[in-house]
Amino acid sequence: MIYNDFQGIKLSALGMGNMRLPVLDGDDSRIDKEAAKEMIRYCMDAGINYYDTAYGYHGGQSELVVGELLQDYDRESFYLASKFPGYDLSNMPKVKEIFEEQLKKCRVEYFDFYLFHNVCEMNINQYLDPRYGIYEYLMEQKKNGRIKHLGFSAHGDIACMTRFLDAYGKDMEFCQIELNYFDYRFQDAKGKVELLKKWNIPIWVMEPVRGGQLATLSDENTAKLKALRPDEEVPAWAFRFLQSIPEVTVTLSGMSNMDQVKANIGTYESSKPLNEEEMSVILGIADEMIDKTTVPCTGCHYCVSHCPMGLDIPFLLKLYNEAMVAGAGDFIAPMALASVAPDKQPECCVSCHSCEKVCPQTIHIPEHLSKFAEKMGR
Repeated sequence: MIYNDFQGIKLSALGMGNMRLPVLDGDDSRIDKEAAKEMIRYCMDAGINYYDTAYGYHGGQSELVVGELLQDYDRESFYLASKFPGYDLSNMPKVKEIFEEQLKKCRVEYFDFYLFHNVCEMNINQYLDPRYGIYEYLMEQKKNGRIKHLGFSAHGDIACMTRFLDAYGKDMEFCQIELNYFDYRFQDAKGKVELLKKWNIPIWVMEPVRGGQLATLSDENTAKLKALRPDEEVPAWAFRFLQSIPEVTVTLSGMSNMDQVKANIGTYESSKPLNEEEMSVILGIADEMIDKTTVPCTGCHYCVSHCPMGLDIPFLLKLYNEAMVAGAGDFIAPMALASVAPDKQPECCVSCHSCEKVCPQTIHIPEHLSKFAEKMGR
């Protein structure tokens, strides 16, 4: 197992995410504890020492099961991470109540790592609102030793992350972002890496294979990779990409079965960063995948000045692209839309086509906004 330094401690480069544990009868809230127990045992034996959970994973059951299963191991042999569930705005006034509940659910007296969960457009105002006292409470818990290291996870864009960092960045010790070779350009994960680098904040990675989307590729693209590294399996390329980014400290994988556990641990027995040619090929594959499923909006904003409804069309098309790429598993677009005023939603387009007349990319904007609204159930 590869280890990386973090403030004088050695963290396994591969961490076990506990958002996609095996379940019974397809019910996400019924974790198969016996299967999960075997997976955790294998991870511990292989040297994984970082375990990530959260308040809402598996319908609230992940913290309970992970806390129970980790009781089999010495508390000093693993690092446990959980998060304040700000993805649900109704939780904002309840930081103390929820934090105390999480400690009990996880059967620990402290969290090694604790995060503001999912900083994004939907909740940034609430996270920054001093009335809720979230930052102050978590800093107090850190002072009291009940949080060893404080950080945040983010699905928001760079502007949103910058607002959070301007407020709390001096106290953030790590940041968890969605980073993979698909999102490097698509979600400007590259820009997020650069932003965090400026703040000297190490990166934790979530969605390294984008919920499984990068675990299999077309025969043509698989052949391109096999020509470069005949013995490397397709999912391993996603991890090798991350091993090529020096700012990455921990990569979390939400493994669902023992085969995934063994394969990922096998990958992390060694570090094999991509060379320049390999990086070019993998990013080219991502570009090809993106081009097939998204509209080519460049964010020039010419359309905005011609929209009688005042819609932020580039922002809506950005979310449309995310929804199209993510498919049934999309959650980013609905959360981001929650920050948009009711009269500025995609369904508010009146199909006047004024925007199309000035679009340099000749995008059929009303058609895509209509599809987006339909996909969102509007």
